[in-house]
Amino acid sequence: MRDPEEALSQLVQAAMADELGPDYAHADPLIRASQFADFQANAAMSLAKSAGQQPRELASRLAARLGDSDVVASAEVSGPGFINLTLRDDWLADQATSQLADPRLGVRTADPAQTIVVDYSGPNVAKELHAGHLRATTVGDAVVRVLEHLGHKVIRAAHLGDWGTQFGMLIEHALDIGEQATYEQLVAGEFTAFYQAARQKFDGDQAFADRSRQRVVELQAGGEQALQLWRLLVDDSMAYLRQIYTRLDITLTDDADMDPESFYNPMLADVCAELEATGVAVISDGALCAFPPGFTGRDGRPLPLILRKSDGGYGYGSTDVAAIRYRLRDLAVDRIIYVVGSEQSLHLAMVFAVARQAGWLTDRQSAEHAVVGLMTGPGGQRLRTREGEQVKLVTLMDEAVERAERVITDRYQDPAQRRQIAEAVGIGALKYGELSVARDSSYALDFDRMLALTGNTGPYLQYAAARIRSIFARAGLDPAGARGPILLTVPAERTLALRLAGFGRAVGEVVAGAEPHKLAGYLFDTASAFTTFYEQCPVLSAEAGLRESRLALASLTLQVLVTGLGLLGIGVPDRM
Repeated sequence: MRDPEEALSQLVQAAMADELGPDYAHADPLIRASQFADFQANAAMSLAKSAGQQPRELASRLAARLGDSDVVASAEVSGPGFINLTLRDDWLADQATSQLADPRLGVRTADPAQTIVVDYSGPNVAKELHAGHLRATTVGDAVVRVLEHLGHKVIRAAHLGDWGTQFGMLIEHALDIGEQATYEQLVAGEFTAFYQAARQKFDGDQAFADRSRQRVVELQAGGEQALQLWRLLVDDSMAYLRQIYTRLDITLTDDADMDPESFYNPMLADVCAELEATGVAVISDGALCAFPPGFTGRDGRPLPLILRKSDGGYGYGSTDVAAIRYRLRDLAVDRIIYVVGSEQSLHLAMVFAVARQAGWLTDRQSAEHAVVGLMTGPGGQRLRTREGEQVKLVTLMDEAVERAERVITDRYQDPAQRRQIAEAVGIGALKYGELSVARDSSYALDFDRMLALTGNTGPYLQYAAARIRSIFARAGLDPAGARGPILLTVPAERTLALRLAGFGRAVGEVVAGAEPHKLAGYLFDTASAFTTFYEQCPVLSAEAGLRESRLALASLTLQVLVTGLGLLGIGVPDRM
């Protein structure tokens, strides 16, 4: 099949070349969606001055060259020089039929494919995931799924915080309570209680504090016992993370994707030596610092990125610089996407600047910060419990599922089936709530809105897919067997087919700015178009030929919705 916007772009470019000469053959035709037609071309207004013509006059000349084709039914000029373009019904119907036969539903693979690191989720050892982790996790995973679907080689990187001075304290506490008690607490996600107990002993017991400090020295020196105990904390924390990621249907795996801070520890001295030798880093007040140009504090003085502290220790800045060097130089990636909150904007900008100074980040590569906003409380404040603590992610998930079960409770007698569907609906609603808004925007948590079966919500899209499946179930047919050909006889059919034709473009739009909300918005518009089609166009009772056409259009819609939601990491239950 051909993408409608691409087909129109080619036609308008050919018209521009014929009218204005070959130099205009590759000018942007500025194809946009239109409320007056299927699309509009705005190129006449941008090119009129260089062409020495009035915009409306040029638009009229171009429109005259567009009306007689197998793609365009009409090309009409409006306003100061807009060209309103309406597609031929038979051409659009053929595209829908071809899309149905295409296993990729019109989504093309990338050419050339790239190697891309996506750094997301940001878990820490011995710390539980809270509500603030949800967006970085779901957005990052959706971006990964789309990139892989387009054929890119994706390296997942959940930059696991598993190293630092606090581990001496945590290891000693684990020794005190025993391995079994440590495992039970951490797997259950009781990290706050575990940490607070360790901290209380550290602050109130001098002998414990001394042992903790010594344990840090042993750990950093690679002591066998310290490393064994540290591994115990890591493994127990991973068992907890595995449960959360599995329940959220996040594609991060234990070993390949955790990208722990400890992995970069052996590289830190070499990174510092290289940056110091090249003059990118200098000693300042006993610490090794980089001062990338353009970064100043409130006092106007250059702002440092500390690479090695004055006591010889390393911090997260050291690890982040080592990580970007490894990714750019050793992995030779084309692109790195950091999916993390805005509070890291300055830090990441400085890391990127240092990488450019060092020559690691070349013009052929990119590193970008995909900022994620906050899920807030009703008043726009940070989401917290009544006690002022951060809301646990698992608590948020449990509440979403429990509320979803109450919404569907009258529809299912079997408790197990009801719970299974509630899990899919609740988790889907929670994830879609994050993915349906621009990733850098904050929004207030509202379970009633998120779980509604109407409006731009996960359950609405899931219900649309379930409704299509019910059509085929009543007919005793498999949706995969519907083949058409697709006919467009009424406006509702045509509107749906036009919407479906944009699937490939909608998937591709996620990639440029790491913006899953664009795909979410497309899926909502598609589900809305199907709802109108369902209400206005009888399917099973339609006459022969038209019945098969509408079944094929319904099957195509189902495949687009299920595939699109799958790329967002949202499952679709068979029934709702």
